[in-house]
Amino acid sequence: MNSQRAMLRMLGVLVILGLALAGCGANNTTLRVEMSDFKFTPNQFTVPAGKEITLNLSNKGANLHEFVIFKAGEHVSVPFDDDDEGKIYWEVELDPGKSETVKFTAPSEPGTYEVVCGTPGHFEQGMVGTLTVTK
Repeated sequence: MNSQRAMLRMLGVLVILGLALAGCGANNTTLRVEMSDFKFTPNQFTVPAGKEITLNLSNKGANLHEFVIFKAGEHVSVPFDDDDEGKIYWEVELDPGKSETVKFTAPSEPGTYEVVCGTPGHFEQGMVGTLTVTK
């Protein structure tokens, strides 16, 4: 009888542990970014390669801001303009005073990616960041 209780107790513990681990397996990454005139807070981000990323953006500035991720090995030119469009991996823009949650898939190649605000003049004023993609 005692061994039966011990087995049931052990089974219960294993079920609870399995459920807890299943909840951890989703591997979700959420970034919270505040955009203001003229910076990202924070301005350095780390995400796992090829995974879906949730980006919670808020624009606390008085201007339209963009969150632009460049492709691997690409860099913004000065000034940021139409010549840079082919270098963009992913982008989103947000009106002043607005907040939005968006999703994107992180690049599959680990490395460092440049993040800038694509609104004219904002990159030049230092609105930049770094996205680090890990395995």
